[in-house]
Amino acid sequence: MLEIPENIHQAVVEHAQGGFPLEVCGILGGSGGVVTSHYPMTNTDASNEHFMMDPKEQFAVVKALRAAGEEMLAIYHSHPETPARPSQEDIRLALTPNVCHLIVSLEERETPVAKAFRINAGVVEPVALTLTAG
Repeated sequence: MLEIPENIHQAVVEHAQGGFPLEVCGILGGSGGVVTSHYPMTNTDASNEHFMMDPKEQFAVVKALRAAGEEMLAIYHSHPETPARPSQEDIRLALTPNVCHLIVSLEERETPVAKAFRINAGVVEPVALTLTAG
C-alpha cells in the first residue's frame, strides 16, 4: 500500500499538468508506505513518451531523504496521452528495487488518474493507493 496526503497528490497532478504535453517525473519520500515529501525532478529527455531524471538532482534528493530519515517510496511520472499503467519501457527501466511507481495519466485531461505499481524483474503488480487528508 502507498499512502499519499491529498496535498502531495495534488502537487504531483499539478506537476503533470504543468509539464503537459511532455512527461514529468519526480520522487516521493517517507517511511512505512506513508509519503511525507515530494521532489519534482527535471525530465532531461524532454519527451512525451519517456523520462530520464537528472542524475545530479537524484543525488541531491537521496541526500535530502537520508538527512530527513526518510526513504524513497515512489518514483512518479506522467503519461500525457496514455493510461496510468506501465509501458514496456517503464517495465524495462524499472531498476530501483523496493519502490513503487506512480503513474499519472492525463489521457482525460480534465480527470487525471493516478495508479501505483511495483515492478520487479519485469513483473508488474498493482499497489493500493490511499489518499489521506493533508
